[in-house]
Amino acid sequence: MLFKPGIDQSAETAGGGTPGNVPARGRRRRAWIVIALLIAAGLAYLGWSAFEQKKREGRTRPDLAIPVLAATPRVQDVPVYLDGVGAVRALNTVTVRSQVDGKLIAVNFTEGQDVRKGDVLGEIDPVIYQAQYDQAVAKKAQDEAQLANMRLDLKRYQQLAASNAGSKQQADTQTAVVAQQEALIKADQAAIDNAQATLGYTKIIAPISGRAGLRQVDQGNIIHASDATGLVIITQLQPIAVQFSLPQQQITRVNAAVAKGVLEVDVFGNDGTTVADIGRLVGIDNQVDPTTGTLKLKAEFPNGNFQLWPGQFVNVRLKVETLSQATVIPTSAVQRGPLGTFAYVIGSDDDTVTAKPVPVTQQNEQDAVIAKGIAPADRVVTTGFANLSDGAKVKVSENNQPPTADLAPQKRQGRRGNRQEGGNGEQRGKRGEGNQRRSGGGAQDNGQSSGSTKAQP
Repeated sequence: MLFKPGIDQSAETAGGGTPGNVPARGRRRRAWIVIALLIAAGLAYLGWSAFEQKKREGRTRPDLAIPVLAATPRVQDVPVYLDGVGAVRALNTVTVRSQVDGKLIAVNFTEGQDVRKGDVLGEIDPVIYQAQYDQAVAKKAQDEAQLANMRLDLKRYQQLAASNAGSKQQADTQTAVVAQQEALIKADQAAIDNAQATLGYTKIIAPISGRAGLRQVDQGNIIHASDATGLVIITQLQPIAVQFSLPQQQITRVNAAVAKGVLEVDVFGNDGTTVADIGRLVGIDNQVDPTTGTLKLKAEFPNGNFQLWPGQFVNVRLKVETLSQATVIPTSAVQRGPLGTFAYVIGSDDDTVTAKPVPVTQQNEQDAVIAKGIAPADRVVTTGFANLSDGAKVKVSENNQPPTADLAPQKRQGRRGNRQEGGNGEQRGKRGEGNQRRSGGGAQDNGQSSGSTKAQP
């Protein structure tokens, strides 16, 4: 057969080209598909970005009012306090000891009892000391009898000397003997006083009024004047003292306040917020403690209900001055920025907020004293600062009370959770039963198939 190039070329043209061109067309098709997917992804991202921007613009539209809570400033006298930490101390503490040695025959108090000054707390056997007293009294009586006789002799000698019947020297000697006997009687009286005092020490007397502690010596024991423990310790509880410390930077302020009058001191209870007692400052230490850099002060409290106890640690505040007619706003209204403290003030006409700088003189957990920048007629935002900005429009809620936290979950939420847990359990049970059924069916199918396979020849 003759070869005809024209016929072969026409056949290749009709067949779509040579076999080598087929992979090239596949690559071009995949490239176009990839380009189309990239274009679709870009368009989707642009659409999503536009949607999110529209949502943000919708949330921050200036014409939508932001719900907030507001408060009106108060004008009042505000006391200025200096806070410190101290310990309760008794004004007087006495260890009652015996002043003589002997057997303790009686204890006349109960542990923890309130005693008065002069009460007899204990008694020591007085036999020996009574005998010493009686001996001193008898010795004085003997010497007094001798003195009476000497005075009679002196009178006779003086009469004889006056009539020249006796010597004057003898009369002068008798005068000296009488003077010696009078001095001896004075010594006897001193011995009586000493014996009487020693006899009185056999009764142990309370030197101050206060509360008796635990008994240190039981009845029947020999007690000595040199015992270090003593019989009992008496502590004065009414009034009572509190010793506390303040930083050394407050020395000038405290001294200036003391120069104006007596300063009031408050002591707090165990909760740290309730004032347990109100007293007065009675003393300031004369030097700063170099180890802590603090100054010690002492205050006295009536302690009428025994709410303060010696050794107890307490929080103390010292009132140094009173700010007259100060502007007070809630502490929650004070915000802090790069330039200092400020507050959002609500306009009276259009309910838009304006950020105003407010210098804070002092503040606590509830109130803040503002030096300037806030008028008594203004309203300040106290809650709702999340979406708030200068110039934003706000809507003041009717309830001006701060929100309270839930102490326990709501019952409705608990029932919903139970139903959800029950539903999940039932669903899990149903799914487990379905799985068991499916696995059982599969096992049966496998058994039948294996059995049929085994039955085949």
